Amino acid sequence: MDEVLTGLPPVVAPDCHVLVLGSMPGAASLQAARYYAHPRNRFWPVMAALTGVAVEAPYEERLAASQRAGIGLWDVIGECRRAGSLDSAIVRGSERPNPVAGLVHGLAALRGIALNGGTAASLFRRHIQPQLDDAWTQRVQIIALPSTSPAHAAMDLARLREAWDVLRPLLPASTVRGASRRTQP
Repeated sequence: MDEVLTGLPPVVAPDCHVLVLGSMPGAASLQAARYYAHPRNRFWPVMAALTGVAVEAPYEERLAASQRAGIGLWDVIGECRRAGSLDSAIVRGSERPNPVAGLVHGLAALRGIALNGGTAASLFRRHIQPQLDDAWTQRVQIIALPSTSPAHAAMDLARLREAWDVLRPLLPASTVRGASRRTQP
């Protein structure tokens, strides 16, 4: 049986350069009231590659390191009906989007929105993108990335890190771990 779920609040500093948007937190994350809390979710190992914070560090330390690196976290959907944790179980039409457009219009340093997985990208296009004006969308990159979810285990961690490395040039150079493997256009 599906139930009405309410997501987590945003973790976004005023100087955020990249906002990572998931679809809706899974059951483990909602229960723990922490982003990407499922032990097999690979989000924190991917962030470790970008920020240098240890995957084993306390949650608050991982959040702080992400914010120092210019990375904010939230979800496209703030409320929906869903049974279990899978995005495919979200009841279409039950989604109530978070006020992402209002948030991002107030972030002067924002350079990119990273959509964590196909469902987040689809929900973003349907619910958020129509609220964004042309001048804003020309300034900020919207990047659909492979999901870090354990349900998307077909991509190994090394390839997942490589795919997410596209965010590196969007982050302040002084806060990002390692040199960029990509050149900016």
